[in-house]
Amino acid sequence: MKGSRNSNLKRVIVDFKKLNNNILDLLVERYPDGYDEDDIITFRNAQNEIVECVEVKTEDTLYLVKVSKRLVAAMEDHEEESDDNSDIEVPDEMDDVE
Repeated sequence: MKGSRNSNLKRVIVDFKKLNNNILDLLVERYPDGYDEDDIITFRNAQNEIVECVEVKTEDTLYLVKVSKRLVAAMEDHEEESDDNSDIEVPDEMDDVE
């Protein structure tokens, strides 16, 4: 019944060029070490073109993010930015607190 849980979700196909930080956060969280072939969903679109995507979910939306070399680079760049922003500087006077 795996498919029945997804049936009520809004489905959105997103190109990497249109990714916002929220979707990038979801991608990096879901695929912290990157994605592999088992994670890729392949289907034909309305123009009968083959599309390859990875999926990420929110409470109400299933995002199918188109796979490309640029997506991998965007995920890596976003993860590095997140790591840089998450560093918290502790004032020197707090170093001695036990």
